[in-house]
Amino acid sequence: MIRSQDSQRPHLHFKNPFSVILPKGSSHLSPRLLSLLNAFEKSLAEKLTSLKPGGGVHALSFSWMKEAMASLAAIHSSVQTLVKELDLPVCGWDEKWLDVYMDNSVGLLDICTAFSSEILRLNQGNLYLRCTVHTLDSEPKQFHARARSSLDGWRSRLGSKNPRIENCSLILDRLIESLKFPKKKDSGKERVLMKALYGVRVVTIFFCSVFATAFSGSAGGKLKKNFEALEGCFWADAFTDLQSSVNEEIEGGGGVTRLKEVENVDASVNKLYPIVESDKVEGELLISLSNATSELRQNADKLSEGLDLLGKEVDGFFRIVLTARDAMLSNIRVGSHKVSKSKKEKLYRGANYDVKNS
Repeated sequence: MIRSQDSQRPHLHFKNPFSVILPKGSSHLSPRLLSLLNAFEKSLAEKLTSLKPGGGVHALSFSWMKEAMASLAAIHSSVQTLVKELDLPVCGWDEKWLDVYMDNSVGLLDICTAFSSEILRLNQGNLYLRCTVHTLDSEPKQFHARARSSLDGWRSRLGSKNPRIENCSLILDRLIESLKFPKKKDSGKERVLMKALYGVRVVTIFFCSVFATAFSGSAGGKLKKNFEALEGCFWADAFTDLQSSVNEEIEGGGGVTRLKEVENVDASVNKLYPIVESDKVEGELLISLSNATSELRQNADKLSEGLDLLGKEVDGFFRIVLTARDAMLSNIRVGSHKVSKSKKEKLYRGANYDVKNS
């Protein structure tokens, strides 16, 4: 199904976060700190390498997105482990770091909420497909008007916009802008954490932008971000390779970024629609109707399964970000005598973000 609004989709331009110069000094880290940093970055590189699309796996598909979200959750969990290994108390973090961390966490929670809303929206659209299949299974020679109405409902749902997905663009812009580090002299532990967090944040922004791009195809918008390679990190080559593969797939879609499962369903709908528009369905047309209905049923089932699995991963990532945020606030409360009043005010901004917002 071709939408007239595709040609009107805005081409968004974003600042290049890699123009920021990372703090130097990795060569002056102690052997232990250097080992921790290298291990973290190598693990990140391995996760990125494992996610390179290929062998029939598409980036704009639920199977890839599910694995990507699971990897993102694992990456964020590994940051908490690194903080413990560094023995770097939160109350000792630079105030700007904490402010950026808390603002970013709210942004990620909002993005997760947007993704969940689109998953719900597509699931609701899938009800039209199930209704169509049920109607045609009951009596293939009748109820065509009801089947057409259900198919129209799906098309209308697919062609509408999701404001929350569209808003992801602004959130991602803020996350990119926050990649700029405050210029200050840091200890070895702080440099390790800063560099590790930089990698995590870049990968997170990239994955979230890919998800927003994939979802925007079903929401009538378009979001895309392109990052240049970052030298000096173990994960740089893996990131560049993954990004190139994903962007190649997105660009190869001719400007239409649609999830594979959604695309397959829509193809089935387009095949079925002319049949149910016919005045009489008999003979070979009746066989075609049966085959088209069966195909729609299979693709609708795959869509439903993919949405459910991806929804669980998005929810899991949401909870990891929320738990880490709550832990940060808890640590600040414990060490409150060491934290300035202004820092507390910034940190507790949005502290009540909970699952109710999702």
